Amino acid sequence: MSPTIPIESLGEAMRETYPELGPIAAAAESPVFLVGGAVRDLLLGRGRADIDLVVEGDAAALGAALGAEPLAEHGRFGTAKVVLDGHEIDIAAARSETYPRPGALPEVSPGAAIEADLARRDFTINAMAVPLAGEPSLIDPSGGRGDLERGLLRVLHDGSFADDPTRAIRAARYAARFDFELDSGTERLLRAADLTSVSEDRRRGELLRLAGEPTAPRGFELLAGWGLLSLSARWEELAAALPELLKESPWAGSVDPALAWFSAGLGPPNFGASLAHASPTRPSEAVALADGCDPVELLLARALGAEWLDDYVGVWRDVELEIDGADLIAAGVPEGPAVGGGLDAALRRKLDGGVEGREQELAAALDAAREA
Repeated sequence: MSPTIPIESLGEAMRETYPELGPIAAAAESPVFLVGGAVRDLLLGRGRADIDLVVEGDAAALGAALGAEPLAEHGRFGTAKVVLDGHEIDIAAARSETYPRPGALPEVSPGAAIEADLARRDFTINAMAVPLAGEPSLIDPSGGRGDLERGLLRVLHDGSFADDPTRAIRAARYAARFDFELDSGTERLLRAADLTSVSEDRRRGELLRLAGEPTAPRGFELLAGWGLLSLSARWEELAAALPELLKESPWAGSVDPALAWFSAGLGPPNFGASLAHASPTRPSEAVALADGCDPVELLLARALGAEWLDDYVGVWRDVELEIDGADLIAAGVPEGPAVGGGLDAALRRKLDGGVEGREQELAAALDAAREA
């Protein structure tokens, strides 16, 4: 169960959470509504979310009336994005839409009322609106508030996943984030979704959004449990190790967590396994193995047990010589492969503790260059 705030507290919650909505209401010449996730999270008491507004009129005109900095305008979908008081705000004209075929982008028809706009959305918990004018009231034609309180995720109509199969990925994202269950009809429809009917780019985009959630592991496991994707063979091992690695030095901040979870769940087979199976005996050998590898591959290899990568990421990959090619040429080494070979040899010796300081580096590089 997920208790929601009382309806009579909605106005105060909106004013405290989104103070910039007051000037928007004053500037609007047509009815404007806060919609979607912002309403959902207000009711749940979760604080700020992305601000999405729907206007029963011209979205671009409202943006201009605000005197806000325009970021983008998409005429096909009747939407605009503006910055107001440092916050990005998405403004859309109320519209209805149809899908010419499963998985296709929708064909939109502007000029709809707010109820028709809400009817085109994915789940009941995202199909609520609050008018900005007057004392806020909840517009909830599909019973989203009740589903929030019951902890249920429910689609608006039987063709929802056929129209847009990526909604199945969003279902996993919301179910994991809020710890919600699917209602029985939604689960039946979802298990029949065909993710291959949408482009790879759209599919990847939604999966990366899921991967960017703090509850990403649960989301991927839900999709796998619904039969919509197959997780990598090493998923359980990776999922157990990644949370701590992503928080600890030297790995924290080294990789976008969304890419890490995406690759852990859906990356190439055995991604990182070859590094995980390696056992370098010297720092120079470790650098030779790991240099040039994708940072995500390094992280996954570490999650699979390659503890030597802690030293590579934290120390060895940043080791540099105090000398360069000009020093070797000045010492009489002809320009050509011998210069690079000498520098490489000196760096290997420095990594392994065989030389220290500029003079020893130069001597080691010259010895190697002359033997080449």
